[in-house]
Amino acid sequence: MSTVERLVVIVLFEGVDLLDVTGPPEVFALLRRETDDETGYTVLLAAETLDPVTTSASVRILPDTTFEEVATRSIDTLLVPGSVEVDDRRRVHALTDPTVVDRVRTLAARTRRVTSVCVGAHILAAAGLLDGKRATTHWSTAQQLAADHPAVEVDADPIFIREGDVWTGAGISACLDLSLALVADDFGETVALRVARQLVMYLKRPSGQSQFSVPLEPLSTTRRIEDLRHHIMGNVGAPLTVADLAAYAHVGERQLTRIFKAELGTTPSAYVESVRVERARNQLESTDATLERIASTCGFGTTDTLIRAFRRKLDTTPTEYRQRFRAGPDVLSPRGDRRGKG
Repeated sequence: MSTVERLVVIVLFEGVDLLDVTGPPEVFALLRRETDDETGYTVLLAAETLDPVTTSASVRILPDTTFEEVATRSIDTLLVPGSVEVDDRRRVHALTDPTVVDRVRTLAARTRRVTSVCVGAHILAAAGLLDGKRATTHWSTAQQLAADHPAVEVDADPIFIREGDVWTGAGISACLDLSLALVADDFGETVALRVARQLVMYLKRPSGQSQFSVPLEPLSTTRRIEDLRHHIMGNVGAPLTVADLAAYAHVGERQLTRIFKAELGTTPSAYVESVRVERARNQLESTDATLERIASTCGFGTTDTLIRAFRRKLDTTPTEYRQRFRAGPDVLSPRGDRRGKG
């Protein structure tokens, strides 16, 4: 019987996001329920002192150990959560305490695997642990991460990214997906799926799935662009050329492009393609429609155009996407058997 136990150290500091701290230990704790031996994780919460730490939710947490004490141990996984502040215009800004950054840099040198949850990626970047690497974070601070750390290749779309022994996770509830991925890496996919069912998670999402959907994009600032967005989503199967959209908005094509750039940060054509890919993703996940049918109803015209758009936006093909994310008759029931449609 194996008794290997992996030490997971979660970094605590004032204002840390609560779910970033509590979500991963819930995943790790359920591992023991789903295995027949005594393998698993030992989780320690480490802070500068043993005084209670007040989280962003105003819930206080007691550390298990200090940074100095845990620095003498061999750490399997260092998990770094994040913290943000929101200004009077509701803009989110990730925080990085220099003392915490220094502690993370020191602990990382004694760690097999370093991970960040949500905006904890900003702390890893400040510690120099993401230089030359591709990384993700919560979509609301991705631009800040890219601006503050140009040596980091920021990709705000995936729910988590692995670069060797450095893992970065996206926002909030994606900490569960990242934790399940760590379990899968250590104990296999079958065990991770059983843990996911205990968490009542509908699906253990692979890293390539997007954390961000077009309908959830921040609302723009003018009624005209909002009207255009609703027009696009309601007529996704129509041609929707720049000329068509300009005529609908009663502006010139150049002015329309300037409006999209200023308010949505993209071009009209790129936005239309994003909406179409989103609609196609939904159909691939929830229907048995053929690729030809999906290409037609989502405005791509041909399957070749659909495939090129998926490769451009998601770095995969529609068929591969459906195989990974299809929520159909082969989904596992909580008992572990296969459920049919009827």
